[in-house]
Amino acid sequence: MQRASHHYFTNCTIIEHASRSNMAWRWQRSAILALLLINSLFPCGGYADEEEATIVDETLLEEEEVEVVYATPKEIEGVHLMETFDDIVAFEKNWVLSKAKKEGVDENIAKYDGKWSVEPAEKMPLVGDQGLVLKSKAKHAAISSSLKKPFVFSQKPFVVQYEVNFQNGQDCGGAYIKLLSKQDRNDLKNFNDKTPYTIMFGPDKCGNDFKLHFIFRHVNPLTGEIEEKHAKRPRDKIEEPFKDKKPHLYTLILHPDNTFEILLDNEIINSGSLLEDFSPPVNPPKEIDDPNDTMPEDWDEREKIPDPDATKPDDWDEDAPFRISDPDAVKPDGWMDDEPEMIPDPSSQKPDDWDDEMDGEWEAPLINNPKCSDAPGCGEWKAPVIDNPNYKGKWRPPMIDNPNYRGKWTPRKIPNPDYFEDLEPYKMTAIDSVGIELWSMSDDILFDNIIVTDNIQDAQQFAAETFDLKIMKLEKGQVGVFRRIINYSNKNPWLYGIYVLLIAIPVVLIFTCCCAEVKDKDAERKKTDEPTEDDPQPEGDSSEKPAVEDKGTAEVNDPAASEDPASNAESDGGEDEEEEEGEGEDEEGTADDEKAEKSDEGEQEPQTRTSPRLRKSRRD
Repeated sequence: MQRASHHYFTNCTIIEHASRSNMAWRWQRSAILALLLINSLFPCGGYADEEEATIVDETLLEEEEVEVVYATPKEIEGVHLMETFDDIVAFEKNWVLSKAKKEGVDENIAKYDGKWSVEPAEKMPLVGDQGLVLKSKAKHAAISSSLKKPFVFSQKPFVVQYEVNFQNGQDCGGAYIKLLSKQDRNDLKNFNDKTPYTIMFGPDKCGNDFKLHFIFRHVNPLTGEIEEKHAKRPRDKIEEPFKDKKPHLYTLILHPDNTFEILLDNEIINSGSLLEDFSPPVNPPKEIDDPNDTMPEDWDEREKIPDPDATKPDDWDEDAPFRISDPDAVKPDGWMDDEPEMIPDPSSQKPDDWDDEMDGEWEAPLINNPKCSDAPGCGEWKAPVIDNPNYKGKWRPPMIDNPNYRGKWTPRKIPNPDYFEDLEPYKMTAIDSVGIELWSMSDDILFDNIIVTDNIQDAQQFAAETFDLKIMKLEKGQVGVFRRIINYSNKNPWLYGIYVLLIAIPVVLIFTCCCAEVKDKDAERKKTDEPTEDDPQPEGDSSEKPAVEDKGTAEVNDPAASEDPASNAESDGGEDEEEEEGEGEDEEGTADDEKAEKSDEGEQEPQTRTSPRLRKSRRD
């Protein structure tokens, strides 16, 4: 018996050590495989890594050291206005602050007293670049400047372009500009919201209503009346410039063929025709409804009418309620009609500082009636309410086709006395000034690089020398390490293949190790014949304790079997699945102590002892 136990524990220890060795070897094997695969991805690493790293470092260093150099653009010949705000002396000479008052508002806010300043942008400005900044909020502000020469809408396109930067975002307000109509007397000191303009263009926002205005004022060729024409909304989203606190470029191009384009940051976001894509349309309809025409008295517009021959059925009760008490409901037995559901708390006491005169009569707080806890209910019993099966509601006759139906009446058409046809709406009123007239709930709105020209290339060149440089500097300032890696990888697309392999290798290794571990567990179960959850239970009593006792009895009756190591290992193996791992290690030490004691005592009479492995009575 002692020899069998000794062999058993020795075998268990060997198996455990072998299992741990196999696991360690698997991880070592996986690590070696990973190193070999990674090394295979860089076959020229020993020769090229140093050179390539040097190239990468030099490239990144060059990017870091590149400085965006800005110089005030030279005056473009032929433009009607080109303003960079870089020359403060020229600005003070050319731009005029309005001294007017806004009509129809409170005297306290009627003045155009908003503050303007010429200064650099708050965020990453170009050296030497300045803009016109609205410094105040919740104030009317107006400023304007004359063009070098009036712009006459004839055979050349009209282009107006400028930058806006909502440096603090925008809650409610605009950043549009007005191209003021040419007048006999150009008084910019009185520039206000009533000053005639030909075109209004630019962003505007209040709440969740985002707009990019393009409004032109059309002159009726018959009456001389002026009417505002509003362009359709852009097809693209325009919310970002109000939120991102970055400069944005707004461009409006009108062509002599009556078409237009609106660009945001050099991308077209709206386009169409002056004749078709404005509301109200430029040209009125040829015919209109006769305002003096009236519908005849015998004209019946009703398509359906109540059936005049239908009668209400005799059993139709219009007074029947929609819901009634359930007539089949019965009060449950034990219902306590005389007991309220809530009672004053008998354990509650009036506070010492309670003043009946000040606080009113004191009442104990209510609690659930304990007598109702075991009853189906307390208080007055009422039958539940159900839908009335006899409810029909108010009777109405069914609808039938109207035999006298003549269709929807419309007044007759007559020629429009105000009709005209203007096929050249591009030929608008000439402009001679540009103005900014605003009310804004946000401050630090920066305007910059305004140009009015008849040459699209001039506007593009001006943007390249100003706006594009700002964006370049912002992008370089925001480029981090990760972005530089992306940029370098885009120049060397083969790197993406390596990135994919480097990600795939750990996934494959983890999957391989997991599968190998499952296979090893299956093999171990076949080697040791230890019972598993899927093994069938022995017949008879399914409890484990009697099965163990039967084995102990078999050992007493068959001494030869108790001396067989293989038999003991097999017998103990069936029980080993029930032991916890930590408990099994402690029991191995106990078994060695028991064996030493038995060797000292020598041959003794058969006696009962407790097995440290099986925790049950057994005879040697």
